[in-house]
Amino acid sequence: MTTPEQIPNPTDTTADAAASYNADAAASTYTVYLVDDHAVFRSGVRAELADESGLRVVGEAGAVPEAIAGIVATAPDVVLLDVHMPAGGGVAVLRGVLDRLGADAETAPVFLALSVSDAAEDVIATIRAGARGYVTKTIDGAELADAVRRVAEGDAVFSPRLAGFVLDSFTGKSSAPEPPLDPELDSLTRRELEVLRLLARGYTYREIAEELFISIKTVETHASNVLRKTQQSNRNALTRWAATRHIG
Repeated sequence: MTTPEQIPNPTDTTADAAASYNADAAASTYTVYLVDDHAVFRSGVRAELADESGLRVVGEAGAVPEAIAGIVATAPDVVLLDVHMPAGGGVAVLRGVLDRLGADAETAPVFLALSVSDAAEDVIATIRAGARGYVTKTIDGAELADAVRRVAEGDAVFSPRLAGFVLDSFTGKSSAPEPPLDPELDSLTRRELEVLRLLARGYTYREIAEELFISIKTVETHASNVLRKTQQSNRNALTRWAATRHIG
């Protein structure tokens, strides 16, 4: 038997259907993780998003290692990502999350850069690393909430004129210098890179010292620097990180 709810409403129009769809979309809840090294700014963004329906902040961090761990643990829909932070900034967070997820990278959140910088090289580097959009901190709360929803639903979002930087870069017309392909790797000194290669091949600290004609203590110092700069917690993780970059 057909219930009243199942009887089509003859007065429904395409506009009515669209309005109904939009209402359902607005009711969707997207989870958000905030990454910025200024606690006051994070607090302001959290307050702005709290006033917006359909958005829920599930965590925040002010440093790269903390951000990577928090994002992996909470699995948000969208990460609002500051670009300039110590230890590699937003690009390091993005790459670190993707490296940590590994084979599960398809389940990674969408990254939306939220930065004070509107420099072409920052925009291009962040997008090349995998961000879905880039907006500046001049954006107001309602616009930011809309940007979060749009990237969560698959759109690419940019503040005015920033999209042009990306288009110019991918069409070879950009005058901005090409960003480094791997900021973490580029941060290593020549000697640290040599130590990394030998570590990836399974050499012991003593064997590395003999190979490079340096002391074991110096090898330990270089290895510690490599772990810190690449945001890896131990040698096994470092070996996997190196393997994904064909280092060894």
